[in-house]
Amino acid sequence: MKRAVILAGGLGTRLRPYTVAIPKPLMPLGKYPILEIIIRQLKAQGFGHITLAVNHQADIFRAFFGDGSKWGLQIDYSLETKPLSTMGPLKLIPDLPDNFLVMNGDILSDVPYGCFLDEHSAEGHLFTISASRRVQRIDYGVLQVNQSGILSGFEEKPSIPFLVSMGIYAVSRRVLDAIPPDQAFGFDHLVLGYLASADAVTTVVHEGYWLDIGRPDDYEKANNDWPEFSKRVGIE
Repeated sequence: MKRAVILAGGLGTRLRPYTVAIPKPLMPLGKYPILEIIIRQLKAQGFGHITLAVNHQADIFRAFFGDGSKWGLQIDYSLETKPLSTMGPLKLIPDLPDNFLVMNGDILSDVPYGCFLDEHSAEGHLFTISASRRVQRIDYGVLQVNQSGILSGFEEKPSIPFLVSMGIYAVSRRVLDAIPPDQAFGFDHLVLGYLASADAVTTVVHEGYWLDIGRPDDYEKANNDWPEFSKRVGIE
């Protein structure tokens, strides 16, 4: 049975005023809250046990999702008594399996979550990041200058491609050894530590849909995209 941890303890400050009264993962898209959409996707891809890492407005999550029986799976809760960032909450969960999925609770994506975790497990990876391609357009003419201040090149409004973390990770239980107890410890702390120690962190590029619903314009886009997206993932 596949296991997932969904991080749902944030304050949602970037999405205010929507999140003053309701947690961001419970904002609706179509007929469902964002987090229910994720849970339905995970259920369809073989996940039978989900832990919601909660803090802010935890009682609302418990009241809505209960024990998960409505969706035919097990849902339990890990309560933070203080903010622990993205990786810190994992230290509070005692029964994590050898490999599990960790993801943010405010993501709209068609990542094949089950296959993503299966491939990570089969390869014996330590930590696998699902990544998305992005392009940043620079609205200025970019100068290339040598150490003497002499112009050596020029690009007019270039576009720079890069990869970003999608907030979706396949994780080996060995990662828990790198997480200190009872303190905020984020994704950035974890990967910078692994880079310093030369431990291999794997990246898998997802070429499909991904939207981090962090700001009001992201939420507007999610609602606009929902009719087509819902058909693609079979949730209507």
